[in-house]
Amino acid sequence: MTQTQPPQETSAPQENSPPPPQTSPESPASPGPSMGRLVGVDLARALAVFGMYVVHIGPPLSATTGVASWIRYMSDGHSSVLFATLAGFSLMLLAGRREPKTGQAGRQARARIAIRAVILLALGTVMAMEYGGVIILGFYGVYFLLALPLVRLGARSLAIIAAAFALVTPQLAFVLTSLLTPSVQQSINTYDPLRHLSEVGVLDLVLTGFYPALTWMSFVIAGMALGRLDLSCGTIQKRLAALGATLTAAAYGMSLLLAGKGALRSLAEDGPSSGGSGSMPADAGWFPDMSASFLLKAGPHSGTTFDIIGSVGIAILVIVGATVAMDRLPRLRRLAKPVIAVGTMSLTAYVGHFLAQTALTTPAGTGTQQSWLPLIMYILAAILFAAIWSRFFRRGPLEYLLNAATKPVKHIR
Repeated sequence: MTQTQPPQETSAPQENSPPPPQTSPESPASPGPSMGRLVGVDLARALAVFGMYVVHIGPPLSATTGVASWIRYMSDGHSSVLFATLAGFSLMLLAGRREPKTGQAGRQARARIAIRAVILLALGTVMAMEYGGVIILGFYGVYFLLALPLVRLGARSLAIIAAAFALVTPQLAFVLTSLLTPSVQQSINTYDPLRHLSEVGVLDLVLTGFYPALTWMSFVIAGMALGRLDLSCGTIQKRLAALGATLTAAAYGMSLLLAGKGALRSLAEDGPSSGGSGSMPADAGWFPDMSASFLLKAGPHSGTTFDIIGSVGIAILVIVGATVAMDRLPRLRRLAKPVIAVGTMSLTAYVGHFLAQTALTTPAGTGTQQSWLPLIMYILAAILFAAIWSRFFRRGPLEYLLNAATKPVKHIR
């Protein structure tokens, strides 16, 4: 999960030396609004992390009412979708923001992405051994690998591909899973080394898991398209806001019209929480024993076309809203600095909350968990840690290690 970082720490410049850089090596240097744009992305990333905290630590949806119920519902599925969309944006920070890197720089960028993908897949597999299939990092690794052929495309081409994926892949997933009998699954899993290590194998990563690449690549590619745009431009901000609102209203409105009042029901309401691994039932992310009418629904994690389109619309609105807020409200930007720091080290914040749950035996979002206090404490702890750490270091602990692992790409010619 590539992060947009604060300015690089440098020693005092020598006499007549150029001024120190104001952006990280992963983003182009540009003054004014563009800095606000990247800070807005970090704020959106922090909101995605906190949304996943809500799912993993907060009370289940059935135990909430009023505003709390709305927060819980919006966190289900939508926070991980925002996470995936921002992953696509982060890919563009590596591959070249507005213009793709070419030549030696392009080869090094693609190698850097591939190395990160392998590390995330390995880390996700290790964590899945303890926490189950809700861990998104292994899926991230697959997304990054699948996105490699697309990193040189422009915003328009990426948007078209994302739209095509949203329209086609849910129906394809439905057909494939209807043909995927238990015996076929067993045969595939028998020869899958990842499946022997954890409950998340290749089949889960691609088709049957919580965040299957077949359908979730729509979010990643949409984020890549956003990464190619100048989000500091007022005209683009307005167009994206209108697009996000249109996608959201059209997708959820059509789903309600075609599937009735239960169309937006969260899958979290249909099964118990998995004890610290999240709130989705074990069959979330695919279509076991369901009729084709399920494809008309748009509930979180349903994986349908309406769900994908509506969730992308919400992700666009959050990213644009955070960007505009950071650009135009400097006082809010100063107040939000500790929260923004969480966004610059979202990998650390994400992994850390699982480790802390284990160490502190924090009750997860199960039917027995009714209090919001553990969630609030985790959010405050993440903000405090990130605020202190960012005063002394450029990157979060895991972000530093991930960046260090890609250093050998500088030898690629």
